[in-house]
Amino acid sequence: MIPVAWEEIEVLRLGRLERGVDDGPVTGVRADSRAVGRGDLFVALNTGVAYVGDATRRGAATLTPDDQQSALASLASLVRSKSKARVVAVVGSTGKTTTKDILGALCAPVVPTVYPPESLNNEIGLPLTVCELEPETEVLITEMGMRGLGQIAELCAIARPTLALITNIGPEHLELVGSIDEVARANAEAIDALPSGGVAVVPAGVPELERRLERRDVEILRFDTADVSIDGHEAEFRLAGEVLHLTVPFVQRHFAENMLGALAAYRALGLPLERAQEGASQIRLSRWRGEEIELPGGGFVVNDAYNANPTSMRAALLDLSGRARGRRRVAVLGEMAELGLEAERYHRAVGELVAETVDMLVAVGERARLYMEPGVAEMHWVAGAEAFEDVVRPGDAVLVKASRAVGLEGVPDRIAKLAEAWSAS
Repeated sequence: MIPVAWEEIEVLRLGRLERGVDDGPVTGVRADSRAVGRGDLFVALNTGVAYVGDATRRGAATLTPDDQQSALASLASLVRSKSKARVVAVVGSTGKTTTKDILGALCAPVVPTVYPPESLNNEIGLPLTVCELEPETEVLITEMGMRGLGQIAELCAIARPTLALITNIGPEHLELVGSIDEVARANAEAIDALPSGGVAVVPAGVPELERRLERRDVEILRFDTADVSIDGHEAEFRLAGEVLHLTVPFVQRHFAENMLGALAAYRALGLPLERAQEGASQIRLSRWRGEEIELPGGGFVVNDAYNANPTSMRAALLDLSGRARGRRRVAVLGEMAELGLEAERYHRAVGELVAETVDMLVAVGERARLYMEPGVAEMHWVAGAEAFEDVVRPGDAVLVKASRAVGLEGVPDRIAKLAEAWSAS
């Protein structure tokens, strides 16, 4: 972290501060007492107050904040004020974390880059990411999630992005914002936050977003997901008149579409497309996002259980159907959360697609019953992930997907073990 003098933190009056063993500047902000050492400031969040003593014994300074959200925002804003790095805000309805992972990997071999692991995209994770800035950092890539209007604006006030990348706009958090138009409005807050001369990279052909692109002092760059093709691990990207062929560590088309947006942002940062393969070779996607486990008999199970909404559910089902190639297509699907008054309609629409793309459905949870449309050859319903039935066989092509609250992330490993046992019997 960019060093911050102790006096600069004291003057913020964030809560109870205790010095560590060092008298020098603070060179790291951590929320995990197990990860701290000399020079770090441990911020005790939630139950972290019980571990202040552990952090002290490790030599760290400690902060027990009066208001943890405000304290983290203040610390991150202080660090950000000391950096001249270009900052990217990755927002959108789906694919934020994957796009952030890809863009970070593309940039890292070319310039000193900071980007977060996993989905550190809220009022806790975003400030902790900003606090990772180093004196030499040239590019900081942040991910920003939203659960309502104004939240992305608040995160942008901390990170002060110079480039906004919107992955897509679709039905998400409708329980809170009400309509897709309002989803576009919430995500466009990242564009509103850009300084004059900033750049916005946005998907083409999204009418709800187009009417939000009124700023004349910001450059608007559009990417079209039709400009992507992928065959196995070989992908072609058409970008601003250039054709780019890259070997990528995934086979899903929707990940390649995410990569097109990342490449557009990479190019907008002034980084060389001729070096993109170096970064492409280093892409490591965050867990539970399209992770693939081989099954006996040539089958596979895709763990896409981190989250789900109608857009990502459709992409995952079409990918499963396209890649099955003669295998039995099995979908283990839980409900999609926070869709508000439109929840039943969206679940039924997914059910219609399931009938077109899947040979067997395992629906998990009450609302997932709405996926059980006529036309699926075999259907099962279970109350929860713990009640999952042994229905998968070696050689199957399996998708596991649901909103995070359903808790299906452990099901793919269970499927793999059951398939191995079935194969050995």
